[in-house]
Amino acid sequence: MTDEHDPNRRDFIVLTAQAMGAVGAAALAWPFIDSMNPSKDVLALASVEQDLSHVQPGQEIKVMWRGKPVFIRHRTPEDIEKAREVKVEELRDPQSDAERVKEGHEQWLVMVGVCTHLGCVPLGGNKGEFGGWFCPCHGSHYDTAGRIRKGPAPRNLMVPEYTFLEDNRIKIG
Repeated sequence: MTDEHDPNRRDFIVLTAQAMGAVGAAALAWPFIDSMNPSKDVLALASVEQDLSHVQPGQEIKVMWRGKPVFIRHRTPEDIEKAREVKVEELRDPQSDAERVKEGHEQWLVMVGVCTHLGCVPLGGNKGEFGGWFCPCHGSHYDTAGRIRKGPAPRNLMVPEYTFLEDNRIKIG
């Protein structure tokens, strides 16, 4: 003979209903949570590979990465020497040239080409007073290592995360 008011039976029914409610809530919430993940086209831009074999010393190329321009300059020995001669303690955003390039690949300078003042795109090709880049919007000058030397920009041009896959091939991001 079973008791119709068995407390263990009631606990089982309550726990089962709560578990099913939690599963239902999770199933309902998942599409909203999943919609916050980056789309496939954004993930495709998370990294970019670039062949540098055609870039001669003194030349610069611009590639797009995550919707931003990235300047890649093949620096001449003179550019490297100029960058190393600068006294780091005199810089607004002190960074040595060695901190901004990869060891063994000092001839390659890779930087996000967005001015740190208001987000303009600086002009390259030795346009600045220090042999680097010049932002015509507000007059910021960057040197051959992309460090701010004159003007209102508060920081150096950002160096993105990058690795050399081969001597003349890099992956940015």
